[in-house]
Amino acid sequence: MKKAITDPQIQSNPSLLKKWGWLITIWFCSVLALFAVSSLFRFLMTLAGMKVK
Repeated sequence: MKKAITDPQIQSNPSLLKKWGWLITIWFCSVLALFAVSSLFRFLMTLAGMKVK
């Protein structure tokens, strides 16, 4: 069986800026999803008669 030949110059690690970009994007999306779910719960509780004073 032949082994794959890889050229280390072709395989480059993602830049630090790209890593931070993905981290911030995923964090922002998770915060947005949490906000959507909490808003939905608040809306449903308001419909049920529980109001915030």
